Amino acid sequence: MFKISIAPEDIDQLPLGVFPGEIIVIDKPGLEYEKALFYLHRQKILGFDTESRPVFSPGQRNNGVALLQLSGPKRAYLFRVQTLGMRRSLCALLANEKIIKVGAAALDDVRGLQRIHGFKAAGFVDLQKIAWEWGIRDKSVKKLAANILGKRISKAQQLSNWEAQTLTEAQCKYAATDAWVCREMYLKLLESERHPLSAEELLPPADKLAREQSEARKEAARQKQEEERRAARARRRNRKKKKSSNDKADTEKGQG
Repeated sequence: MFKISIAPEDIDQLPLGVFPGEIIVIDKPGLEYEKALFYLHRQKILGFDTESRPVFSPGQRNNGVALLQLSGPKRAYLFRVQTLGMRRSLCALLANEKIIKVGAAALDDVRGLQRIHGFKAAGFVDLQKIAWEWGIRDKSVKKLAANILGKRISKAQQLSNWEAQTLTEAQCKYAATDAWVCREMYLKLLESERHPLSAEELLPPADKLAREQSEARKEAARQKQEEERRAARARRRNRKKKKSSNDKADTEKGQG
């Protein structure tokens, strides 16, 4: 059974998780590209991710997805799609419903690739959308990996230049790990018993607190309205009682 959420200080104590297999960068069509597709088509489940050059200022140009990562158990392929393009055979792989592609925020990544070349995505699983079924509220890859696999995933290269002429070894390891770890998490979930979160547990702490505060304000307003209604009823009773007393006094005075 997994934790609903894992704290940053607990993640810091975990061993570092790094893709243990071979990493191949593909930036042009040819033999290595064909070998990549051959390997990937033989897999039933692939880890999936993309990377884009970060934009730090409003005037900086956003060129979209720079890197597509697809990982099996022993090999991870990094496709430099800005130079390679989204070739028809690569799109066909992403449209193959028989090959499961597992990512986090996968829909956003797919949309980025579709801007390069349109294709009909199929066979994608988004960990962020299914983790709740196993009692997990966390969304980020870092927290999910820590919670599900007990591994600490480094995000040090996340904001590096993914459009650089040559990717560094650190970038390649980071990119391969991000895809591979999604595959590993999915496999771990499939072999684990499900304990779905309740509607209450699905709320993040901040949202839960905000809802509790809102409910407290509503309850306070309800109590105030009830007190005002009771006070109004009491005033009406007092006025009625006073009027009755005055009427009785006038009657007695007239008889006298």
